[in-house]
Amino acid sequence: MQDKRRGFLRNAALGGGLTAFAASFSTTAGRMLDHVRGKDAPHSKLHGNSLAPEFSVDPASGKLSVNPQQQVSYTMCMGCTTFCGVRVRIDKADGKVLRVAGNPYSPMSADPALPYQTPIRASFVALSRFQEKGLAGRSTACGRGNAVIEQMDSPFRVLAPMKRVGPRGGGRWQPIAFDQLVREISEGGDLFGEGPVQGLRALRELSTPIDPQQPALGPRVNQVGLMASTDDGRMAFVDRFFKQSYGSLNLVNHGSYCGGAYRSGSGAMFGDMKKMPHAKADLENVEFCLFVGTAPGNAGNPFKRQGTLLAKARAGQRAFNYVVVDPVLSNADSLASGERSRWVPIKPGTDGALAMAMIRWIIEQQRYDENFLVQPNLKTAEAAGEAAWSNATHLVIVQPGHPRDGRYARGSDMGMVLPEEQRYQEQDPFVVFDVASQKPLAHNAASGPAELFFNAELALDGQPLHLKSAMTLLREEAERHTLAEYAQACGVPEAVIVGLARELTSHGKRAAVNAHGGMMAGSGFYNAYALVMLNTLIGNLNRKGGTLINGGTFKDAGPGPRYNLESFAGQVKPSGTPLGRNAAYEKSAEFQRNKAAGAAYPARAPWYPNAPALATEWLTGAMNGYPYGLKALILWSCNPLYGVPGLRTQIGRDLADPAKLPLIVAVDPFINETNAFADYLVPDSLLYESWGWAGAWGGVAVKMSTARWPVVEPKADKLADGQAIGMETLFLALAKTMQLPGFGPAGLNDADGKPCALERPEHWYLRGGANIAYQGKTAVPEASDDDIALSGLARIQPLLEATLKPEEWRKVAFMLARGGRYQSYGEMFGVRLPPPAPAHAVSGSPGGTGAGAAAGAAAVAGAASVPAVAAATGLHAATGARATATPAAATAATAHGTPAAAGAVPPPELPPYPADWSTHRYTKPMMVYNENLGVSRSSITGKRFAGTPAWREPAFADGTPLRAKYPEAEWPLQLISFKSALHNSYSIGARRLRGIKPDNPVALHPEDAARLGLRSGDAVYLETPGGRVKATVALRHGVQRGVVAVEHGFGHREMGARAHRLGKEMRPHDKAIAAGVNLNDIGLSDPTRKGHNVYVDPVSGTAVRQGLPARIVRA
Repeated sequence: MQDKRRGFLRNAALGGGLTAFAASFSTTAGRMLDHVRGKDAPHSKLHGNSLAPEFSVDPASGKLSVNPQQQVSYTMCMGCTTFCGVRVRIDKADGKVLRVAGNPYSPMSADPALPYQTPIRASFVALSRFQEKGLAGRSTACGRGNAVIEQMDSPFRVLAPMKRVGPRGGGRWQPIAFDQLVREISEGGDLFGEGPVQGLRALRELSTPIDPQQPALGPRVNQVGLMASTDDGRMAFVDRFFKQSYGSLNLVNHGSYCGGAYRSGSGAMFGDMKKMPHAKADLENVEFCLFVGTAPGNAGNPFKRQGTLLAKARAGQRAFNYVVVDPVLSNADSLASGERSRWVPIKPGTDGALAMAMIRWIIEQQRYDENFLVQPNLKTAEAAGEAAWSNATHLVIVQPGHPRDGRYARGSDMGMVLPEEQRYQEQDPFVVFDVASQKPLAHNAASGPAELFFNAELALDGQPLHLKSAMTLLREEAERHTLAEYAQACGVPEAVIVGLARELTSHGKRAAVNAHGGMMAGSGFYNAYALVMLNTLIGNLNRKGGTLINGGTFKDAGPGPRYNLESFAGQVKPSGTPLGRNAAYEKSAEFQRNKAAGAAYPARAPWYPNAPALATEWLTGAMNGYPYGLKALILWSCNPLYGVPGLRTQIGRDLADPAKLPLIVAVDPFINETNAFADYLVPDSLLYESWGWAGAWGGVAVKMSTARWPVVEPKADKLADGQAIGMETLFLALAKTMQLPGFGPAGLNDADGKPCALERPEHWYLRGGANIAYQGKTAVPEASDDDIALSGLARIQPLLEATLKPEEWRKVAFMLARGGRYQSYGEMFGVRLPPPAPAHAVSGSPGGTGAGAAAGAAAVAGAASVPAVAAATGLHAATGARATATPAAATAATAHGTPAAAGAVPPPELPPYPADWSTHRYTKPMMVYNENLGVSRSSITGKRFAGTPAWREPAFADGTPLRAKYPEAEWPLQLISFKSALHNSYSIGARRLRGIKPDNPVALHPEDAARLGLRSGDAVYLETPGGRVKATVALRHGVQRGVVAVEHGFGHREMGARAHRLGKEMRPHDKAIAAGVNLNDIGLSDPTRKGHNVYVDPVSGTAVRQGLPARIVRA
C-alpha cells in the first residue's frame, strides 16, 4: 500500500508498536518437542512418528486404496464453538480417534467446498496429489481440533453417574446406579441425610403460582432452571424436554457471559433483540475491513474460516487491507501481513467513542450512502438497486409530555382511520416525509426517496407535533461530543479516527466493520450498536464484499416434511417472568406497588427488557430470591463460575448450601468449577460420540446443517439396552418416570399423524435428519453402498434401518456420510429464494416482507382516502378496511410452501437477483433508531435509554461512572481479557496444547512495567476491587499503555486440577491444569446494587470483563 494511504495509521503504529515481545511463547524448542511429541525415539528416521496414511491415491490414475485398519468419517468438531465440519481418522482395532482434518464438503472447513453430490470415494481423491486436486480442495482442521481428541480418553472424565458424599463441593462422591439416580432426582426425599428435598415431579406444578400476590411470576415449575452452554446441535432436544414437556420457562445458555454485548448491539440494529441476528464481513470479496474488539482467526466465530479467508486475502492479488482496533496486538496482525494490515491500540471499553466519532465525521462530510439511506421501504430500495434498506427516514415523535414521545409516528397518529385493535400494530404504517410531494406519507405507500434529515412540526388535529427522522436523531447523538473529545475518550488520535472513517467510506459497499468479545464492557451494548451502524451508513448489507448474515439451517426440529418434531399432545407453553429479569419492569407487580407508593423507580435490581435470557443474573438472582428463588438446577455442559466475572466470589458459598438451592444435577463429561457443587453428576457424550444437527455462524452465507453422529462408541457406562448414559438418556428416563408428554412409545408423530417412538436418542436425531433430507424442492439422493462402507456408516446402519422408513434411511445416510447438508457454495450470491412464509411475519414491522406487512401496504395504498384527514395532516390517509386476499397473494402463499388448491397453476420461476446480492438476504429494515430501545427505561434510574447508537462512559446500574467509583489514582490500570490462539475455557486438559502454552503470564506495556519497576518473569499480585490473584508478568509492546491483558483459558480449580474421591478411590489430578490466572476470579460486583450481583452492562445485562479498574503490586 502506498505511503499516502497508510499515513492515517502512522501515528497509531508508532505509538502502539507493531512488534510484540512474545514472552508467553518463549519455551525452548526442545521442551516443546518433549511435551508435544514425547521423548521416545521416533518410529522412523524418515517420517518420525507419523501415522500410516488412512488412504492413498495413485497420482497417475487417481485410484483410491484405503487402509483397512483405519476408518475415515465426516462429522463435527467440538474443540471450540465454531463447530467445524471435520473428517475423523479412527483406528478400527480399538475405536480410538487418531487424527482430525477438515471436511471438504463443509464451508466451515473448505473454500470452496466440494460439490455436495460428490461421492465419498471422489471426496478422498479430491484431497490428493492426483491432478493437484488437493491444492485447490484443501480442507484442514486447526491445531486445537487435533489436540483435544485426547480429552476423549482423559483420566479426568466422568464415565458413570455419581452422587455426592458429605458437604457440597467437598470433592467426595459415590457411584449410583442409573435407575436409582433417576428415581432420586424425580422423587426426591431425604437424599443426603440433611432433610427432605423435593424432586422434579413434585416441583412440576404448572398451575400453582410462585407467589399468589405476584401471578406474573408464573407457576412454581419456573423454580426449576436449566443452564446450558451453547447449541452444539442438541439444544432442540433439551428445549423439548425442559420447556415444552416439563414446562419451565427458565432455560438459558452462556451468551450473556461470552459475546452477548456484541450480539445485543447488533440485534438493536437488526430490529430483533431477542434472537440477535448479526452479520459478518464477506472476507472473500471485501476491500477494507475494520475489526474492533476481535481478532479474526482468534476470536469471533467462525474462527478457522475467518482465519483462512483472511490469509487468502492477504496473499491474493486483489485490493484488500484491514485494521484491527484492540487494546492488545494479536496474531491477526503481524509482519507476515506486510502492508495489508495495521493495529490501532485503544483504551478498553471505549470502542463506542471511536465509532461515534467516525459516524459524526461521515455525516458531516456526507460520505454516507445516500441512495441506500433515503429508501423508505424494501420495494423502493430494490428499485433503486439496493439489496437492503433502513428506517433512516422514518419519523419519530420528539415531544416531551406527549404520550407517544420517542415512538415512531404511525399512520393513525397522523389521521389514518384504523380499527382500534390495529392501531400501532402491523397494519399501522410508519410515516416518512416524501421528497417528491413534500408531504408526509405512509412509508409502505412511498414509491421514491424520503427526506433523510427531517426536523419539523406537522399538524395533528390542528395541534403541532414535532417529528424528527431517525437519521436526524443519530446525527444529533453523534454531535454530543467533538472529534477531539471522542479521541480523548478512546485514546485514538483524531487524525487516525478520520483516516479510518475516510478509508471505510472509500470502497463503496466493499468495506465492512466487525466486532465481538471486546464489547464485553460497561458500555458494551452501545459500543456494539455504534460499530455495526457504520455498516448501515455505507449500505453494505446483503452485498458482495460487504456484510452477510448466515444462510440459515435446514431445520431438523420443526413441523417437518417427514416428522413433526415441533408440537405434540400435552405440550406446555411456559409462562411467567424469567429468572434473569429480561422483561419489562413496568409490567411487574413490584412496579405497580412502587408507583402506587409514589416512587415507581428504582426497582430492587435492574430489569433488562431489551435482552434475551441472561445467565449473568440467574444465580445471583436466585440466591437473592429476586424475582424468586430456585428449588432445583440442572447444569448441562456449562461452567458459569469459571466464565462469569465475579460470580464465584458472590455465590460460591451459597452454592455449597443446600438450604439456598436444594437440588443441583449436573450433566457433563468433566467436573468443572461449577458442577463441583452438584448433588449428582451424570456423564455426557464428548466430541465424536454425540448426535446432533448444528447450524453455522454469521460468516457462512450458504444454508447448511452440520451433522454429528457417533463415529466412535461412547465411553460412558451403558444401560441394559446398550444406550450410553448421557444427557439424552437422562432426560428420556426422567420423562418416562414422570410420564411427561412428548416422549415414550408414541412420543412423536410423522407427517401423516402416525405415532412414532421417542425412547432413544437416535429416534430424535435420525428423524430430524429425515426432515432435513426432504426439505426443499427435491430431497437429497440416497447413499450408495460404497458411500456407506467408506464413511463408516455400516456400523450404525442397523439403527438407521430400524428407526427410519425404507425410503428415508439411505437419504439420511447420504447426509451423515458427508457430515451434513450444504447448499451449493456457488449459490452464495445471485439466487432468488421464495420470500418467508406469512406465518413467520414479524409483528410490529410494517413494510417487511411478511404477509401482514403486505396487507398494511394494501390498506394504505388501495383503500379510499379520507379527504378531511388528508387536508388536516397532509398524510395520504386510508380507511381501516381490511385487505382481502388476492389471487396474487394466494400464489405467493403457495410459493411459501402453503398447500395450493387442487389444479392451481404453480408460481412462475422468479428472476435471479443481481450477481452481487446475497442469496440469503436480510429484508427487514436496519434500525437507525430502535423504538423499543428508545422508549424503554432503566429500572433503577427511570431514565430513558438512547434509541440510536451513542457513546456512554462505562457506568454502574444507577448511572455512576465506573471511574467515579474507582478513580485512576487508586486503580491506574485497566484489565482486559483476550482470546487465546490455542486454548478455550475447557481445553486445558489437552497436554499437547499445554506443551506449547502451559500458562498465561499477564501482559503489560514496558513503559508501565518501568514505572512499576517490573521485568518479564516477575511475580506480582493482580488486584481489582473484586479480588486478587498471583500472576507472572510478561512485557509486551503490543499492549495499550495502561492495560493489563489476560489470556483466557487458564487458572482452573477443577477440570482435573483438584483430586476427587470416588468411593474409596482417589481420582487422579494434575497441578499443571491449575496454571495461570482466570480474570473472572477477580471480576467486579456493582457497588450501587444491594445483595449478590455481578457487574453487567446496563442495557444488555452482559458480563463486564473489559476495562476493569486494576493495579499491580510486586509479590
